[in-house]
Amino acid sequence: MTMIRCEDVKKYFPGRPEPVKAVDGVSLEISKGDSFGIVGESGCGKTTLGKLVLGILKPDSGRIIRSTDRIQVVFQDPYNSLDPKMRVFDVLAEGLVIRHSSFVNRHSYDVRQKVENILDLIRLPKTALKKYPHQFSGGERQRIAIGRAVLTSPEFIVCDEPVSSLDVTIQLEILKLLKSIQSRLGITYLFISHDLKVIKFICNKVAVMHSGGIIESGDTEAVYKNPSREYTRKLLSSSLTIVG
Repeated sequence: MTMIRCEDVKKYFPGRPEPVKAVDGVSLEISKGDSFGIVGESGCGKTTLGKLVLGILKPDSGRIIRSTDRIQVVFQDPYNSLDPKMRVFDVLAEGLVIRHSSFVNRHSYDVRQKVENILDLIRLPKTALKKYPHQFSGGERQRIAIGRAVLTSPEFIVCDEPVSSLDVTIQLEILKLLKSIQSRLGITYLFISHDLKVIKFICNKVAVMHSGGIIESGDTEAVYKNPSREYTRKLLSSSLTIVG
C-alpha cells in the first residue's frame, strides 16, 4: 500500500537573480511500513519537501497524493516545539483532545490513561507529567515530542532532523526508541537528515537529494554499498563509521 506519492513536485521561492528551486521535479513513493530517508546537505531542499508532504506548503506544480490524513511531525528542536508555559500532561493531552472529538475534556479519566500509557512507551516516569519542558534534558524533551505525535494514533510521521541537536549517545537512544515505536505500532516514517549514519541506522529506503532534486534512491543497503552517482559516493566517503 502506498502511503505517500509525489509526482513531479516543484516548489520555488523568490530570489535574485533567479528563483530558488527548493524542490525541483521530485517524484517518490513511500509504502506503508517504510522508514524512508531523505538525505542531503543543508540547503538541498529536504525540509521544504517535508513541509510539502505535511501540507504546510503547497507545491507550485505536481501532485502529492496521501492515502491517510493521520499524519504527524517530530521537529528538530524539541524545546521550541513544546509550549514552555504548559506542563507535560497538558502538552500531551492537548493534541489528543484536538485530534479526537471523543475526548472532550483533557482531564477526563480516558485522556489521563492514554497520556500515562504513552509515558511507558517513551520511557519517562509518570512524575514527568507535572513538570515543564525546561526541566528536562534535550533527549527527554524529544521523547515528549515523540509521545505527543504518537498519542494521536498517526499512520505516518515526518521526522525532520529529530536527533541533530542531541549528542551522539542520546541520538542513538532516540533512534532506538523510534525503531521500537515503529515495530510496535506499524507507523510509516519519512525521516529527513543530513547525517548518513542516522539514515543507515533507521531507514530501509533512502533518497539522496541535491539542489532540489532526487539524484538517487532505492534500498538503503544497496545505495550505501553501491552508489550510482558521484555525489552520493562523496557524501558516503565523508561520513564517519556507521552507527549500529
